[in-house]
Amino acid sequence: MKAHRHIIEPEKIRNVAIIAHVDHGKTTLVDAMIKQSGLFRDNQRIEERFMDNNDLERERGITILSKNLSLEFMENRINLVDTPGHVDFGGEVERVLQMANGCLLLVDAFEGPMPQTRFVLKKALAAGLRPVVVINKIDRPDARVSEVEDEILDLFIDVGADESLLEYPVLYASGREGYAARSMDDEKKDIRPLLEEIVKQVPPPSGEIDAPAKMLVTSLDYNDYVGRIGIGRILQGVMTGKSDVFRINPEEVAEKHRILRLYSYRGIQRIEVEEAGAGDIVAICGIDNISIGDTISTELCDPEEIINVDQPVISMTFAANTSPFSGRSGKFLTSRQIRARLDRELETNVAMRVEETEERDTFLVSGRGELHLGILIETMRREGYEIQVSKPEAILKRDENGNLVEPIEELSLDIPDNYMGAVMEVLGPRRATLESTRRLLDGYLRLIFSVPARGLLGFRSMLLTLTNGTGIMNQCFRCYEPYRGDIPESRNGVMVATETGSTTAYAIKNLSERGTLFYGPGEEVYEGLVVGERPMSGDLKVNIVKKRHVTNHRSATSEELEKIQAPRRMTLDQALEYVAEDEWVEVTPAAIRIRKKGETKIGRKS
Repeated sequence: MKAHRHIIEPEKIRNVAIIAHVDHGKTTLVDAMIKQSGLFRDNQRIEERFMDNNDLERERGITILSKNLSLEFMENRINLVDTPGHVDFGGEVERVLQMANGCLLLVDAFEGPMPQTRFVLKKALAAGLRPVVVINKIDRPDARVSEVEDEILDLFIDVGADESLLEYPVLYASGREGYAARSMDDEKKDIRPLLEEIVKQVPPPSGEIDAPAKMLVTSLDYNDYVGRIGIGRILQGVMTGKSDVFRINPEEVAEKHRILRLYSYRGIQRIEVEEAGAGDIVAICGIDNISIGDTISTELCDPEEIINVDQPVISMTFAANTSPFSGRSGKFLTSRQIRARLDRELETNVAMRVEETEERDTFLVSGRGELHLGILIETMRREGYEIQVSKPEAILKRDENGNLVEPIEELSLDIPDNYMGAVMEVLGPRRATLESTRRLLDGYLRLIFSVPARGLLGFRSMLLTLTNGTGIMNQCFRCYEPYRGDIPESRNGVMVATETGSTTAYAIKNLSERGTLFYGPGEEVYEGLVVGERPMSGDLKVNIVKKRHVTNHRSATSEELEKIQAPRRMTLDQALEYVAEDEWVEVTPAAIRIRKKGETKIGRKS
């Protein structure tokens, strides 16, 4: 394939990061910008939400990994970077901000700014990004545009924005309908006003085009054909394909390499180019050990400052699956394979840490939250790995005076006002402090708490139960504060299988009177498996494979089954919230189970 020349003056480039809270319409708005920029033919089918190209992103409706694309508008190149909206993927956010000079702050016209919005905006302003505010979904029947405008101003003041940044432009948009306007009274016909405002407001990148070429690697990708790919912004000069460069890292000796291929972006495609200039976002391959934070330069120079990323606050133990059912559905079973996969994750997941433990073949994996680690576990499960993981735990530290400190989260709850008492009753023992209350429309309240990260473990599913599925929860890491004291165990006791075999309708019918079961008739279980929950504290060992004694009089099997309640099935996220300290979550491509540690013969060997 013939490479293209891709040089454009830095003054004609606009690098923009899109930051928003989950589900505020970020990806849909980007879809509209792409469709109207002339990248596609009118009759060309475009897959909705194509920027969310990861299976888990599509299923969960959130953006996990950042993606780049490029638009041509009024002789300018607009490089757009779609960033994660969930705080657990803040590591991605921080890297992306290194590539941009401006940001689109996208806010829902009904929900207004949310905790994650504050988290990302504060980092964007600290990185010197020029904001353009977009109030999206103004076509919602419950939109409250003027109130949201006031809340956005309060947000800017709250995060300590410089006075010069308080004169930000505001556009009113509907990504779904494909328009943006500078005022609510303007004609709403297309997305052009937003593109014009980006060109006008976002400063071009700095960097001399005639200087020696230099770029900072801020993201990584991998391709089976070319290996590891480094992505970043060219800080100065002109980078060319097939050229010799130095890989410079402050912790290593500079190494000489050769760029095999240089890529830039045209729309959503990554194309090979002969050269690209200062300010542009490019991808390079040919440097096998390229890492995030590396400076790539045609001449020896001082390395660029390493990207600072917020530290992990939650940790879990990962180990090879040692249950009696190990190896039934997975392709990768050994601790060596698991360690290799975790090491590969570290190459691109800068907010994650992996450490060896005192126990053989067991690793301590730390991340930004339950969702952050949960996504990794689910991805590994789909790739064919079998692992067992422990209950998530908050990472406690000692301050300079030797005092114990812990991570504190800002928790935002939107709940119907009649559930406030029940929610407060649950959060009190979890050491939460109510900081503010605001009444929303339709009888809802927004409650803001500060709460220890460990106090939120397992709270999400409990909130849905307390509010009959109507509660909305968002959390954001705030800081480390002095340890707030012990939190009582809130989970009920469980039923633990005493035998290995196939569950019977007879046993399940009898046990259902003692609590809620997790398995139905005819399913294979083993000794030590958690098969149900009791309505009281204390675990109970049960025989869920017990068969009915043969007599002359038996009721029909169909009659037995009619009286059996459907089992409670847990997703991976629910299992991670539910598991106790003395239990493992067993994760395989075919099943998710919870079992007691050391309750089986195989388990005792581990």
